[in-house]
Parts: sequence; C-alpha cells; structure tokens
Amino acid sequence: MNVRGSSVVVTGLGGFIGLRLAEVLRDAGASVRGLELAGPAVERARAKGFEVIAGNVTSAASATEAVRGADVVVHTAAIVGEGGDLEQYRAVNVGGAVTMARAAKAAGVRRFVHLSSVMVHGFSFPPNVAEDGPTRGEGNAYCQTKIESETALGPLHEPGRFELTIVRPGDVYGPGSIPWVVRPLQLMKQGLFALPDGGTGVINHVHVDSLADGIRRTIEQDASGTFCLADGVATSCREYFGHLARMSGTTLRSVPSWLLLGAFSVIAPAFSAFGKEPPARADAVRYLLRPNAYSIEKAKAVLGYRPLVSLEDGMRGVESWARAEGLLSQGGARG
Repeated sequence: MNVRGSSVVVTGLGGFIGLRLAEVLRDAGASVRGLELAGPAVERARAKGFEVIAGNVTSAASATEAVRGADVVVHTAAIVGEGGDLEQYRAVNVGGAVTMARAAKAAGVRRFVHLSSVMVHGFSFPPNVAEDGPTRGEGNAYCQTKIESETALGPLHEPGRFELTIVRPGDVYGPGSIPWVVRPLQLMKQGLFALPDGGTGVINHVHVDSLADGIRRTIEQDASGTFCLADGVATSCREYFGHLARMSGTTLRSVPSWLLLGAFSVIAPAFSAFGKEPPARADAVRYLLRPNAYSIEKAKAVLGYRPLVSLEDGMRGVESWARAEGLLSQGGARG
C-alpha cells in the first residue's frame, strides 16, 4: 500500500509515539488524523496541524467516528506503566484495541496496525528471542494485557480484506519519552536515581524515529504478522543511563536489586492505600534487570528495517531537547 495518498488514523495521536508517527506519515504523503482523550494531548496534536477527535478507544461511538473513510488504522493508545490494576489495564489495552479493530473492520479499513510491546516476553527470556518465542505475563498488568490484546485481535485478521499487523516496540526513547528520558532525568536531578546491581541489565532501546520508520514500512509493504522493532543490541543499563547522567552532570549510583525490590514492595502499597500513585513499583526494578536483547531479524528480512538513529546520535538529540525544556542543570555536560 502506498502511504502517499492514503488516509491513516492514529489512536493516541497526542502521545509521544503517536504524534511523532503522525508527523512521519504526513511527511510521507499520507492524510493523517487521530483519536485522543480530551485534554493537553488533543491540544498538542492540533497545534501540529492534525485533525483530532476527542474520545476514548473503549467507546464504540468514538471508534466508529474516528475510523470512517480510513485506509489504515495505527493503534498506539494504551495504558503504559510499570504495573497497576489489572482490570483497568485490561479495559483499555485489550478492550480498547478490540473496539478499535472491530470498528475499523466494519468501516472497510484495509489494515490495522497494533502497537503491542516486547514486554509480552516478560522479564526473563532467552537471548535474541524472536517473535515466536515464549510469552510471559509474570503477574505484571502491562505484560499480561499486551499478550491478551494480541490474542484477542488475532481472530479479526482476514487476509485480503482486513489485514492485521502487530508491532512490538523495544524501549522507545527520544525527545519527550517519559519512562526512558524524562523520569530518569528528574530522578537524577533529585539525587534519587540508582541502578540495580551495577546496571548490568539490558536496555532494548529504539529511537522513536526508527520505530516510526518501521511502522511506515509495514504499511508500505502490506506486511501482516508480528514484528519486533528495536535497535537489536544488548546495551547495558549502565551505558544507556550513563548518557543521561553525563548530560545532567550527575554520577550513577548502584544499589543491590534485593534492597530496591524490597523497598518498592513496601512503598507502592502504602501509596495505593491513600489513593496515590507510587513514585515507583518493584517491577520498575525488574525492567532494569532484563538479561538479553530481542531479535529484529524478521523485521530486517521482511521489511528491510534498519534502525535510523544510533544511540549516540539519539542521545545528542535528547540532550538538546532536554536542555531547551529546562530538564538539565546548568552544570550538565554539553555536546
């Protein structure tokens, strides 16, 4: 399918991934509009010149209105976090995905691209695990509902009529990334950031521009099936967060994982008891203890995918953005 001239709907259009993807698709010649919850995200998207419907992906009425006349729907909207209430995650991450896909199919949309996550493989997985590797919910609401969303969407795939593509992004960073840029920089600034076990765990980074390019390729090549999109390298947490520490002028500290896991296991329930979101959960530590990289060989072979942005170049862009946003102290490194 030629992206140029196509009508593409992006759910979560005002989010970090959705907005950058929309810009990439528009630059490629697509007509792009989106669905987004009312609030600042809608205004961000409209400020970039996009038509946005304010609504909820769990609403059949909102979904039907959003997909009308579209050739492709890219579903990025989801609850993304370290963990939380399973039923809340399930309602959005599974129910929202199915609601959007059913509306798209009924409207004659040709392709539905669903953003899942490499976290369907859980926190412990074999080296270079591929798309057909084992999936593990591991008691984590995000991991579990991403698995369930893929399973629920599968029966809707109808070759030649309604094609389903599942994209599993790695750890998506870049200007505006909350989990992999903004929060770590804020914690470093407060002296609260620490790596478990010396930072030996693996970050499976992918720049948002690389991810957007990979998604564009799935559309252009009419590629159905499941694809992992990451940089395909096993970068240690110490190396990844070392970039952020240098630009913020801070020193990385290490704390034994057992101590961090124990502390967050106590802190999170205490905050929840008062109806507040905890500053971090035990599963945040588990994210930083993942042992291996994911394979991107299928995406390379089928899509011709190659990461557009190296970690070094990506971090230079992150630093420029973070400095402009006031996230870095004046003493932080430059260049």
